[in-house]
Amino acid sequence: MGLVTFLLTLPVAPVRGVTWVAQRVLDEAEEQYYDPAPVWRELRELEGRLVRGEIDEETFEHREDELLDRLAEINAFRARTP
Repeated sequence: MGLVTFLLTLPVAPVRGVTWVAQRVLDEAEEQYYDPAPVWRELRELEGRLVRGEIDEETFEHREDELLDRLAEINAFRARTP
């Protein structure tokens, strides 16, 4: 990058900085949102609650379906992401 280019693009440097920070925040948010570990942990806890009799079969199946759908969403996202 030459001196002239540097001087001409200097006024937009803050915008580039904000854009870079926003992209890092988005990347981290997606990493946390699409992390399958909490879903697997919740599935294990749900099964434990069923075994201990804290919830009935219908509640278990409803929540299990929701969690399995969430895992499918996570897998689809990870398949699309390079």
